[in-house]
Amino acid sequence: MDEQSEAAAQESGGRLDRRAELSEFLRTRRARLKPEDVGLPDFGRRRVPGLRREELAQLAGMSVAYYTRLEQGNGRNVSAEVLGSIARALRLSDAEHAHLTHLAKPKQHKKKPAARSQQVRASLWQLLDRMDGVPAYVVARHTQILAWNRMAAAVFGDWGDLPAGERNWARLVFLRPAYRELFVDWEQKAIDIVCALRMDAGCHPDDPRLSALVGELSVKSEDFRRLWATHDVKDKNFGVKRFRHPLVGELSLNFEGFRLMGDGEQSLVTYHAEPGSPSADALRLLASWGADAAAPRAGTGA
Repeated sequence: MDEQSEAAAQESGGRLDRRAELSEFLRTRRARLKPEDVGLPDFGRRRVPGLRREELAQLAGMSVAYYTRLEQGNGRNVSAEVLGSIARALRLSDAEHAHLTHLAKPKQHKKKPAARSQQVRASLWQLLDRMDGVPAYVVARHTQILAWNRMAAAVFGDWGDLPAGERNWARLVFLRPAYRELFVDWEQKAIDIVCALRMDAGCHPDDPRLSALVGELSVKSEDFRRLWATHDVKDKNFGVKRFRHPLVGELSLNFEGFRLMGDGEQSLVTYHAEPGSPSADALRLLASWGADAAAPRAGTGA
């Protein structure tokens, strides 16, 4: 967390400050664009990287004063059309456009009772158990891992060894060295997690549990602070991950994420290997070893 966001969170009682988030998101999106990226002439050296506010305002078809107010965090009464113009000028992705909208026009969430543990339907547990040879788990908001099958434990470690609060992808990846070794491209996995938390923060800026998680990781992990300060967001529900497994060596697995009907805050994530590949053979070997294959051990690393 950058100093501005950290101070704002403290002033708002441990919640992320939506105005500060909006301001930093717009500023960082503007800073990544060069004049030539958007068809504007470049008149020499700039004091700071990226487009000037007046250039962005020109591209978005609005006054410099109005855009400046927005970038200072004052998104009150801004229209969807204006946000669309800014999104096009900044070359935002669909996920970034949605994040901008959440920050500038937050939905009024009804107050919920005290936070309770999310529950996984019994039928989902049964489905996970029946997915032989397919590592799979259910993940919720805050990157919290709620349920998993035997094959997920064989690839990622037996999360049952951990207290419930520690079964969290952000804490595992940033605070446990074993997971830095497990992912061949650890940096990309870390980026994916931070992007997911950023999107969560845009939708739920008043969530004290999310703010507490961000604060904890900001204190304990320099890598998290660095990535959080980028304000990047994306919604990545499929792709390929490569692992350096201590028992079977390198694995290359395709993953798919599915939002669960009836609970939009939970997703089922599955991994599979290309048929006939060395990774498919390695997964079969792990399946034959059963619980003894669980690695890295969830309790290792601090």
